[in-house]
Amino acid sequence: MTTSSSPVGATPSAGSPGAFEVLDACHRQTVDMLARLSALVGGLDKSGPDREARRTADEIIQFFSQTARQHHEDEERHVFPQLQDSDDPEIVQAVLRLQQDHHWMDVDWKELSPAIAAVADNRGGYDLEALREGVEIFTALSHDHIALEESCIYPQARIRFGSAELQQMGREMAERRRVRSARTANAGGTGS
Repeated sequence: MTTSSSPVGATPSAGSPGAFEVLDACHRQTVDMLARLSALVGGLDKSGPDREARRTADEIIQFFSQTARQHHEDEERHVFPQLQDSDDPEIVQAVLRLQQDHHWMDVDWKELSPAIAAVADNRGGYDLEALREGVEIFTALSHDHIALEESCIYPQARIRFGSAELQQMGREMAERRRVRSARTANAGGTGS
């Protein structure tokens, strides 16, 4: 699956996905990319990656370096602030945990990405066992994080958001995606 045809980059207009639909779609993409990452690393051996593995590694890098980070930014800007002042201490605790998760996922990805980039570039020089262990940790944390958001935080946020807030959230998310896409296109597709 590539991210270019996904609703994650869609601009809200009549009939386009709303803010939470975009967030939900990114969760589905994340689960898919985590499975692809696990399969990629599980299939690596001493002979090095084949062409398909290198292409997959590049797609995984693009997703976790750009789309997933943008998704976390959306949550930090729009979803979490609405719930941080909740009267329910369990909701507040869940938000704090999810914010910490974002930090740890970022740290984990920064540790994994050089090895995944080495796979994409067919460079070698990475510790395969350490990579496998790191991917297991990153995958487990990501799955737990998504489960908490979908079972607790997103339902609470949907209850609290009014129609106008959802529209504003969708517009702001779409505008940031439009600006980033333009920047990526102007930079020759390298992204930031």
